[in-house]
Amino acid sequence: MQQADMKQYQVSEEPYYLPVREELTQFEAAYSARLPMMLKGPTGCGKTRFVEHMAWKLGRPLITVSCNEDTTASDLIGRFLLDAKGTYWQDGPLTLAARAGAICYLDEVVEARQDTVVAIHPLTDARRCLPIDRKNELLQAHPDFQLVISYNPGYQRMLKDLKQSTKQRFVALDFHYPSAQVEISIVMHEGHVSQKIATHLVGIGNKMRNLKGHGLEEGASTRMLVYAATLIAKGIAPAAACSMALVQPISDDPDMLEALQNVVLSFFG
Repeated sequence: MQQADMKQYQVSEEPYYLPVREELTQFEAAYSARLPMMLKGPTGCGKTRFVEHMAWKLGRPLITVSCNEDTTASDLIGRFLLDAKGTYWQDGPLTLAARAGAICYLDEVVEARQDTVVAIHPLTDARRCLPIDRKNELLQAHPDFQLVISYNPGYQRMLKDLKQSTKQRFVALDFHYPSAQVEISIVMHEGHVSQKIATHLVGIGNKMRNLKGHGLEEGASTRMLVYAATLIAKGIAPAAACSMALVQPISDDPDMLEALQNVVLSFFG
């Protein structure tokens, strides 16, 4: 079996994160008890940045997996590979984290195949073990290992959802978009724009979020606002930057695009 260099998974610099409520203290308490954690909230609201910040704060390596419909149990656990020297076993990210005592973050876990999700169950109860059937091995998780998953219940409930048998294995934190003042500070810091520009962008974002369920499946995320701010900081005109980062990516409907563009022009006309 080839050994991985865990230094590459260490978060060396503090990721910028502004707490919204008591999530830092709550996550630390869950980690101290090694409880598996579920983060629920809309896309782009800061879940991944939060996990990165907590890994840095706790001094633990962070192994992140962006799940999709093709993610299999073997992708998480590992597989036998072949090279010039013969066959060898390659740990998957979940196995690697469990061996080394890292935090394993499965982003948008509900996108993975159901049999893949079931594979994590033994790591989320008192057993804290991972059966590796292909090696006939029962891996006992390192004492510092923690499993963290995330998903967007508002969007994914319409398509697919986590089973209750999975949900009830986790403690959960519910994420929402931050308050206007906090979001302005985030957009200023991450997008390198003035308070005035950031305030306008957050105002646009809030108006777009009010359209969720009225022609939009999702509103503008904090991440999208930062993208718009970044383009403005690079010299793109504000209205054009908003069209690129906020309007065009979120809808293809001509009437909705016109409505969103009018929202932008009400701030940057």
